[in-house]
Amino acid sequence: MIKPLRPIDAVFVHPEGRFYVIYYRGELWQLPRLKLNFAAWQRKKPYLGDKGALYLSRKQAATDLNLAKTLRTLNLPQAIAGSSLPKFESWWEAHGFFWLQDHLTRGESPLAADNHELRAVLTDRNQPTERAIEKVKAETTNNLPNTDNIFAEMLADLTAEVLYHHESL
Repeated sequence: MIKPLRPIDAVFVHPEGRFYVIYYRGELWQLPRLKLNFAAWQRKKPYLGDKGALYLSRKQAATDLNLAKTLRTLNLPQAIAGSSLPKFESWWEAHGFFWLQDHLTRGESPLAADNHELRAVLTDRNQPTERAIEKVKAETTNNLPNTDNIFAEMLADLTAEVLYHHESL
């Protein structure tokens, strides 16, 4: 199996077995059934099945805040949603660095949890928009690591990995 240039987290689905498989830092972990929450993550086991039977889930963001803090899934382009694991790894190897770099240089969060939380709160009709935005900022600040530092660290790590990768060729 080709390891992506940078180990990432991604949610895959096994449509026949009807369960999620989490690509967690380069390793595959099977969750029980189609539950994407922290309790399911606690009951994970190594996935030993056919890697070609896994498809990138359209749902990358965990709605469970505890799981969202554990998994650093990305808000991947819709064009690759539904790709098999081997096709996803090929895409990530060829385009992942530049896709992340584009997001980070524009100051956008590539993390699926950040984007999901913002949409979920903004669509909550019980709160005015300004209060919803303040709530997301407070939750993000209190529950997740500082995203500015994460983005700077991710960009620095990616740059170093690409430079090292090209030098070693």
